[in-house]
Amino acid sequence: MADDKWTDCVRSLKGVILDMCGVLYDSGEGGGLPIEGSVEAVKRLKASDLQLRFCTNETQATRERFVAKLRRMGFEIDITEVFSPAPAVVAVLKERGLRPHLLVHDDVVPEFDSVDQDNPNCVVLGDAADNFSYQNMNSAFRVLIGLQKPVLFSMGRGRYYKETDGLKLDVGVYMKALEYACDLEAEVVGKPAPMFFNSVLSDMGIQPHEALMIGDDLVNDIGGAQKCGMKGLQVRTGKYSQTGLCSSGLFGGFRSHLEISLLCHPPPDQSHHYFSFHPIKSLQSLSDVNVVHTIDYMLFAI
Repeated sequence: MADDKWTDCVRSLKGVILDMCGVLYDSGEGGGLPIEGSVEAVKRLKASDLQLRFCTNETQATRERFVAKLRRMGFEIDITEVFSPAPAVVAVLKERGLRPHLLVHDDVVPEFDSVDQDNPNCVVLGDAADNFSYQNMNSAFRVLIGLQKPVLFSMGRGRYYKETDGLKLDVGVYMKALEYACDLEAEVVGKPAPMFFNSVLSDMGIQPHEALMIGDDLVNDIGGAQKCGMKGLQVRTGKYSQTGLCSSGLFGGFRSHLEISLLCHPPPDQSHHYFSFHPIKSLQSLSDVNVVHTIDYMLFAI
């Protein structure tokens, strides 16, 4: 029964959206390393009749430098196919006439060169890495607490991500600290914000039920996509963990099935509708999925 429903879902697909860090590569020293088989999988997707886009919360480099790094790893990626938070935030700032105080990584600062930053009336938070010092966090806090109507933008809200030397705290941790200190709610630009996903769907010209999101983050990739009406598939690379499946709160009574992570958009009469398949190990390794023939069709359209 589940096989038939999944097959129907697969046949309706017109586009695939790939997360990047943890799916295509693991970040780290020297720019990181590609995950085994991911370069070839992207090539096969591009050779199929499915549209392909890349959706990332990467905020440690400009989009140009980020794409250049992935090309050096062997990925065939064009900058127009990549959606990241910084350009989206810049568009929002200009539209609303806001002047940001930036707490971001040094390498992403050039993305904001076209925005007036004098006398800031909002704060923009990104994955600042070592720039997340007490002094810098307190400076951002002082800007917000001094505003009559404080506005905090967070480029993503991830809790952690994986680099080649282990897990690292992500921007969401620092976002929560400023939210608590200033008694406000941040505006998230990036996954899992519906506006971010919808901009990708609009670019592809397809409906949510015609798209599949593949990522390593159960909440921000898979959960965010499902809330927008897309299907979601988790890989067992990057930050994937069985503990994450239980603590996410998405699975409730399914805790006995620790590896349930193939999600389809819930039907109107149900709050959740999950299919009990194992997450795929990577874009290359699909053999542990018990409907590998339909997954192969989905990914490679051969």
